[in-house]
Amino acid sequence: MTNMPELLIVEDDPQIRKFLRATLAVEQYRFQEAETAAEGIAQASARQPDLILLDLGLPDLDGMEVIREVRKSSQTPIIVLSARGQEKEKIAALDLGADDFISKPFAVGELLARIRAALRRAATISNDAAGTIFRTSNLEANLEKRVVRVGGVEVHLTPVEFRLLQVLIRHAGKVLTQRQLLVEVWGPQSSEQAQYLRVYMAQLRRKLEADPARPRFLLTEPGVGYRLVEV
Repeated sequence: MTNMPELLIVEDDPQIRKFLRATLAVEQYRFQEAETAAEGIAQASARQPDLILLDLGLPDLDGMEVIREVRKSSQTPIIVLSARGQEKEKIAALDLGADDFISKPFAVGELLARIRAALRRAATISNDAAGTIFRTSNLEANLEKRVVRVGGVEVHLTPVEFRLLQVLIRHAGKVLTQRQLLVEVWGPQSSEQAQYLRVYMAQLRRKLEADPARPRFLLTEPGVGYRLVEV
């Protein structure tokens, strides 16, 4: 199907490439492959794929360099697939501009769900629909009118709470590091004030989630940051 999204796999392990080829083919995605960082950077520039699946442990350059180079000219969604499970690696990749991070080994269902979420977010941004009305579960947010409803009932948010929700909605489906959220909501001078974020996220959950202790859409990525998911 020629209208299906095209993905670029940047991965040097032949077994993982074989697995990804089989997985993507079943879902009828189109795809290209690159075994090195240099080849991945070149293909990302030449082909302009809809999404990039990126390994960090490449033979010529660190995968972080691929993120850095791609982000100089493109906002193509990047999902990092890596055996590096350390939080600092995840945070570094996300801060450079990756959209998501999945640690190896990973389940097929999880990978495909993350791909779909990243593609949906990219389509929303390209259609300029992120500035209108966002709905998920029983939550509705009109970002233009600054009105938020839960189950049809208007909920009052403070200006800071609304800004935090607005940023999460604008990046719905994407993992945002604590630093990214702090900079976008409070400004660069607050990038190390993680307690601000914890307090306001707890307040948002109390106002928007049916069970704040077990949130459905305002999710924590342990040690990394937060993600708003559509349910």
